[in-house]
Amino acid sequence: MRDEFGGLLAVPGIGIVLGLTIMLEVGDIRRFREVGQYASHCRCVESIRASNEKKTGEGNRKNGNKHLSWAYVEAANIAKRCSPAIKRYYQKKAAGTDEIVAIKAVSHKLARASYYVVRDHAVFEEKRLFG
Repeated sequence: MRDEFGGLLAVPGIGIVLGLTIMLEVGDIRRFREVGQYASHCRCVESIRASNEKKTGEGNRKNGNKHLSWAYVEAANIAKRCSPAIKRYYQKKAAGTDEIVAIKAVSHKLARASYYVVRDHAVFEEKRLFG
C-alpha cells in the first residue's frame, strides 16, 4: 500500500473504495504540474472558451476522467452528511445556486485538497479548506 493512500483516507467522504478508485485512476500525481490541471482532469471545472471576457464556445466538455468525476461527487455527497463545516459550505452554495452546482463546488474543493495531500504527503486540514 502506498503512503499517499493513508493521507487520502483522512479527507472527509473518501473511504477505502473511493480512495482506491482515485489512486488507481490518477496513477502518478506528479504528471499534473498544477492543481488546476488535476481539477480539470477530474472534470471539476467548467470547459468554457473565452476571449476578451466574452464566451466563444464550449469545447471539450467530456475531456478528463469520468471515474474521477464520479468518485469526487460521491465523496462530496458523503462529506456533506458527516462534516458540519462541509454541510454549512454546501448549504450556503445551494442557497445561492442549484444543488448540483453546490455539490460540484464541494467536489472541486475535495479534489484540490486531495491533490496536495497525495503530492506533498500533507495532512488534510478541514479548517483551511472550509473555514
